[in-house]
Amino acid sequence: MPHQPNSILLFDGVCHMCHSAVQFVLRHNRGQDIFFASLQSDTGKQLLAAHGYPENSLQSVVFFDGGTLYTKSDAALQVGKKLGGGGGALSLLGLAIPRFLRDPVYLWIARNRYRWFGKSEHCFLPTPAMRARFLD
Repeated sequence: MPHQPNSILLFDGVCHMCHSAVQFVLRHNRGQDIFFASLQSDTGKQLLAAHGYPENSLQSVVFFDGGTLYTKSDAALQVGKKLGGGGGALSLLGLAIPRFLRDPVYLWIARNRYRWFGKSEHCFLPTPAMRARFLD
Protein backbone atom coordinates (compact mmCIF):
# COMPACT_ATOMS: atom_id res chain seq x y z
CA MET A 1 0.00 0.00 0.00
CA PRO A 2 1.25 3.52 -0.69
CA HIS A 3 2.19 5.77 2.20
CA GLN A 4 -0.81 6.34 4.49
CA PRO A 5 -1.47 9.15 6.98
CA ASN A 6 -0.54 8.51 10.62
CA SER A 7 -4.15 8.60 11.92
CA ILE A 8 -6.96 6.87 10.01
CA LEU A 9 -10.51 6.31 11.22
CA LEU A 10 -12.44 3.51 9.52
CA PHE A 11 -16.19 3.83 9.93
CA ASP A 12 -19.33 2.01 8.78
CA GLY A 13 -20.16 3.84 5.57
CA VAL A 14 -23.90 3.08 5.66
CA CYS A 15 -24.57 3.93 9.34
CA HIS A 16 -26.22 7.29 10.03
CA MET A 17 -24.76 7.41 13.56
CA CYS A 18 -21.28 6.81 12.11
CA HIS A 19 -21.79 9.60 9.54
CA SER A 20 -22.63 11.98 12.38
CA ALA A 21 -19.57 10.87 14.33
CA VAL A 22 -17.31 11.47 11.31
CA GLN A 23 -18.78 14.93 10.82
CA PHE A 24 -18.17 15.66 14.52
CA VAL A 25 -14.51 14.60 14.19
CA LEU A 26 -14.13 16.69 11.03
CA ARG A 27 -15.40 19.78 12.88
CA HIS A 28 -13.36 19.26 16.05
CA ASN A 29 -10.06 17.85 14.77
CA ARG A 30 -8.23 21.19 14.76
CA GLY A 31 -4.98 19.69 13.53
CA GLN A 32 -6.85 18.04 10.63
CA ASP A 33 -4.58 15.04 11.06
CA ILE A 34 -7.28 12.36 11.22
CA PHE A 35 -8.16 10.89 7.83
CA PHE A 36 -11.15 8.69 7.00
CA ALA A 37 -12.22 5.67 4.98
CA SER A 38 -15.29 3.50 5.20
CA LEU A 39 -14.92 -0.09 6.35
CA GLN A 40 -16.62 -1.18 3.12
CA SER A 41 -14.19 0.68 0.82
CA ASP A 42 -11.20 -0.87 -0.94
CA THR A 43 -8.93 1.30 1.22
CA GLY A 44 -10.65 0.12 4.40
CA LYS A 45 -10.47 -3.54 3.36
CA GLN A 46 -6.78 -3.22 2.44
CA LEU A 47 -5.92 -1.58 5.77
CA LEU A 48 -7.80 -4.25 7.71
CA ALA A 49 -6.13 -7.06 5.75
CA ALA A 50 -2.67 -5.51 6.19
CA HIS A 51 -3.18 -5.57 9.97
CA GLY A 52 -4.73 -9.07 10.11
CA TYR A 53 -8.12 -7.72 11.18
CA PRO A 54 -11.18 -9.59 9.88
CA GLU A 55 -12.78 -7.47 7.17
CA ASN A 56 -16.27 -8.76 7.92
CA SER A 57 -16.20 -7.37 11.47
CA LEU A 58 -18.40 -4.32 10.92
CA GLN A 59 -19.50 -4.11 14.55
CA SER A 60 -16.57 -1.88 15.43
CA VAL A 61 -15.06 1.41 14.44
CA VAL A 62 -11.34 0.96 13.73
CA PHE A 63 -8.75 3.64 14.42
CA PHE A 64 -5.14 3.42 13.27
CA ASP A 65 -2.87 5.83 15.09
CA GLY A 66 0.90 5.78 14.93
CA GLY A 67 0.91 2.18 13.70
CA THR A 68 -1.39 0.95 16.48
CA LEU A 69 -4.82 -0.47 15.70
CA TYR A 70 -7.64 0.37 18.13
CA THR A 71 -11.15 -1.06 18.02
CA LYS A 72 -14.45 -0.70 19.87
CA SER A 73 -14.40 1.65 22.86
CA ASP A 74 -10.60 2.02 22.67
CA ALA A 75 -10.94 3.41 19.13
CA ALA A 76 -13.64 5.92 20.11
CA LEU A 77 -11.67 7.08 23.15
CA GLN A 78 -8.38 7.37 21.24
CA VAL A 79 -10.10 9.53 18.61
CA GLY A 80 -11.52 11.71 21.39
CA LYS A 81 -8.09 12.01 22.94
CA LYS A 82 -6.67 13.28 19.62
CA LEU A 83 -9.40 15.92 19.41
CA GLY A 84 -8.10 17.59 22.54
CA GLY A 85 -10.08 20.08 24.60
CA GLY A 86 -13.08 18.73 26.51
CA GLY A 87 -13.20 15.63 24.30
CA GLY A 88 -9.63 14.80 25.22
CA ALA A 89 -10.35 15.14 28.93
CA LEU A 90 -13.47 12.96 28.68
CA SER A 91 -11.51 10.36 26.72
CA LEU A 92 -8.80 10.20 29.36
CA LEU A 93 -11.51 9.73 31.97
CA GLY A 94 -13.11 6.99 29.83
CA LEU A 95 -9.77 5.22 29.42
CA ALA A 96 -9.61 4.94 33.21
CA ILE A 97 -12.64 2.61 33.04
CA PRO A 98 -11.52 -0.95 32.30
CA ARG A 99 -12.19 -2.20 28.77
CA PHE A 100 -14.15 -5.20 30.06
CA LEU A 101 -16.74 -2.69 31.34
CA ARG A 102 -16.60 -0.29 28.36
CA ASP A 103 -16.74 -2.76 25.47
CA PRO A 104 -20.08 -4.41 26.35
CA VAL A 105 -21.72 -0.96 26.32
CA TYR A 106 -19.99 -0.16 23.01
CA LEU A 107 -21.15 -3.47 21.49
CA TRP A 108 -24.73 -2.94 22.70
CA ILE A 109 -24.80 0.44 20.94
CA ALA A 110 -23.14 -1.05 17.83
CA ARG A 111 -25.72 -3.87 17.63
CA ASN A 112 -28.60 -1.39 17.82
CA ARG A 113 -27.21 1.51 15.76
CA TYR A 114 -29.18 0.76 12.58
CA ARG A 115 -32.45 0.40 14.48
CA TRP A 116 -31.92 3.62 16.46
CA PHE A 117 -30.26 5.85 13.89
CA GLY A 118 -31.01 4.23 10.53
CA LYS A 119 -29.02 2.92 7.65
CA SER A 120 -28.29 4.32 4.21
CA GLU A 121 -27.98 2.38 0.98
CA HIS A 122 -25.00 4.53 0.05
CA CYS A 123 -21.81 5.57 1.76
CA PHE A 124 -21.42 9.07 3.20
CA LEU A 125 -20.37 11.60 0.55
CA PRO A 126 -18.13 14.34 1.94
CA THR A 127 -18.34 17.91 0.73
CA PRO A 128 -15.57 19.08 -1.61
CA ALA A 129 -13.91 20.85 1.34
CA MET A 130 -13.88 17.62 3.38
CA ARG A 131 -12.86 15.33 0.51
CA ALA A 132 -9.10 15.82 1.00
CA ARG A 133 -9.35 14.00 4.35
CA PHE A 134 -10.98 10.89 2.84
CA LEU A 135 -8.81 8.11 1.49
CA ASP A 136 -11.45 6.44 -0.68
